[in-house]
Amino acid sequence: MNSAAGPPKLLAGRYQLERILGTGGMGVVYRARDLLHEAFGEPDCRVALKLLGDSLCACADAHVLLYSEFALTRSLQHDHLVRAFSFEVDTAQQVAFFTMEVMPGLTLDRMLAQRPQGLAWHELQPMALQLLDALVYIQRQGVAHGDVKPTNIMVGEQGVRLFDFGLGHAEAQARAGLPGLSRSRLNAWTPAYAAPELMAGGLPSASADLYGAACVLYELAEGRRPDERQSNLRLPRPRQLPRQCWPPLRAALAPDPEQRTVCAAELREGMAEQRRRWFIG
Repeated sequence: MNSAAGPPKLLAGRYQLERILGTGGMGVVYRARDLLHEAFGEPDCRVALKLLGDSLCACADAHVLLYSEFALTRSLQHDHLVRAFSFEVDTAQQVAFFTMEVMPGLTLDRMLAQRPQGLAWHELQPMALQLLDALVYIQRQGVAHGDVKPTNIMVGEQGVRLFDFGLGHAEAQARAGLPGLSRSRLNAWTPAYAAPELMAGGLPSASADLYGAACVLYELAEGRRPDERQSNLRLPRPRQLPRQCWPPLRAALAPDPEQRTVCAAELREGMAEQRRRWFIG
């Protein structure tokens, strides 16, 4: 198990930990060098490496839960999702981990901190479409991400990448009886982006992911989060959002899942709308 001083600097005899890239409710992600690939002359031997966080290390089945996250991530192949590589166990040091691609860029929360007025539509629209493309894809695979928020979205030269399926839910895994992470074991939801039904103890779902994505898009267009005290019908249209894109986004922000009358594909279609030109030519 990981000690209070942190994990060993070298895992499985080949992964040299360099620095922490991020932390979450379930784990810690490090940037690491793959010394085996480096020895064979690979031009880029960097990987991201995820280990269990301190809050889960004491759980008897924690390593199984980590593997479940890895298996879910590995099963998804999309340009706007992180790619997982391998699951490994350093038996000598009793540390389980999995490796994935290093995503250059910065997380969306850091970008938002630099853009308090929101993003201009020509910047915002491609990011919105890429995020929604990823959601449409995972929903078609029977997967719910469970934790769509700015800290789990990377923005770089290759566009948007959604990552961290630690709270994800897959229909196939549930049918197979594989373990999952319940809110009763880890209070991990972020209230500003979590759908009300998640906060009430419900399972991750396509509708809850849509709500989280809608909160992210609202913040991108307005520079601040939706006011939790206002109903979605009373929210003002974000300043950077074209008028014709507001109805589907407002519907996705409905606190009551029964009133979210759009799906991710329909919201994507709404975000793809172009302004109508009043002239021809």
